[in-house]
Amino acid sequence: MMSIVAGSYEKFIWGFKIKSLKKSETLTLTPLFSYPSHLSPIKCVAVAGPVAASGGADDSVKVYDLSSCSEIGSLTDHSGAITSLSFFSHSSLSFPRNLLSASDDGFVCIYDADPFVHLKSIAAHKKGVNDLSIHPSGKLALTVGRDSCLAMLNLVRGRRIFYCRLGKEASLVEFDLTGDKFFMVAEEKVGVHEAEDAKLIFQMESSKRVLCAAPGSSGLLFTGGEDRNITAWDTASGKVAYCIEDAHSARVKGIVVLSRNDSDTAEDDPYMVVSASSDGVIRVWDIRMTIREKPNPLAEANTKSRLTCLAGSSLKCDFQRGMHGLLAMSKKKNKMQ
Repeated sequence: MMSIVAGSYEKFIWGFKIKSLKKSETLTLTPLFSYPSHLSPIKCVAVAGPVAASGGADDSVKVYDLSSCSEIGSLTDHSGAITSLSFFSHSSLSFPRNLLSASDDGFVCIYDADPFVHLKSIAAHKKGVNDLSIHPSGKLALTVGRDSCLAMLNLVRGRRIFYCRLGKEASLVEFDLTGDKFFMVAEEKVGVHEAEDAKLIFQMESSKRVLCAAPGSSGLLFTGGEDRNITAWDTASGKVAYCIEDAHSARVKGIVVLSRNDSDTAEDDPYMVVSASSDGVIRVWDIRMTIREKPNPLAEANTKSRLTCLAGSSLKCDFQRGMHGLLAMSKKKNKMQ
């Protein structure tokens, strides 16, 4: 099952599953749940297998069990708005091993995901953290902050090991799927860097401010933002591979790359890009169609809310593996109530 979760300015969390209709290639975005889960606007979401998380301006992280479509607990270890969330899942497991959260308080919190236990808080930046990205190995993470700095965190030892000032404040940071490169976004510019020494390889420039980015296979990076387009960049050449122009009628606030096949060996397996805009519309695209002409969305849903973030997962939900952590947290929540 492919799961999509979106957060909104109106404090609502939205859950969908992408479902194929029988005897047809048609897809549907089937609603799973929607309700006001935070006391303030939701700023970030993350999904891995059967579990999802959202972070809000109310300084809390909410955790959800997608199998039962329910909220199972809160994490309240930050003293500022939650700005970024990321799960780490081992390649051999479909349930996440860790959850990382970043906040306006300048800290990054590391949680064990089975059960959800706070392990460590790392002082990453002197000001708020804008974004974080976990290396595919799960041993390192990169963060960018409002102090116009880039930081590297050692997740094994739980401490910051690198910190440098950037020429300009970066809003987004993303490792590629191999972990050999990472991308930093500052306004309309996207920098491609070597992961080993942070050396800038080249810089790509969009026509307007970039608000979201997601790495894809074959060295592609998908971006969206104020230009309302979905742009696929070839990070080997720095050129635009293809672009879905006017993908939305408002700013693109979130992009997720999904695969229809969970196997890493399916080279010709078509995968989809899901995008969300600030006017509340979520659309699913088949990128095979972009080469020929402007594609029509495979599926669409209108939440009629001001969406702020989007996350998704095409991992098969290993419910038995994950129920230990989810049940433990659910019991903890019941005791607190």
